[in-house]
Amino acid sequence: MGTKLGRTGIAVLLAILVMFSVSRAQSPASSFMPLMMQAMGRMDKGMSATPSGDPDRDFAAMMIPHHQGAIDMAKLELQFGKDSVLRRLAEGIIVEQSQEIDAMQRQLQQLSAASKAP
Repeated sequence: MGTKLGRTGIAVLLAILVMFSVSRAQSPASSFMPLMMQAMGRMDKGMSATPSGDPDRDFAAMMIPHHQGAIDMAKLELQFGKDSVLRRLAEGIIVEQSQEIDAMQRQLQQLSAASKAP
């Protein structure tokens, strides 16, 4: 994907900045694992979509929750993590995978519209 941010990227960056300021006020790392497990549970549930028989549609339908799970986990790294390299990677994951989710959602809409066309 390109480096163009667009509205989604700007919104994500603002969210990161807010989260960064809030993360310093929150503490116990003991909260990290339960939250990480919740994020993974949501991701796993979303990825277990009923197959449609269309590989393109099924790929996007399963990858969207997979990417959202990565975003949720990256946000937890920003909230609790201290390592600057991992925090920077988490920021990149949030921006890039948000953009990829947007692209897959648009493509799913196009696939739906194409399947309804006469």
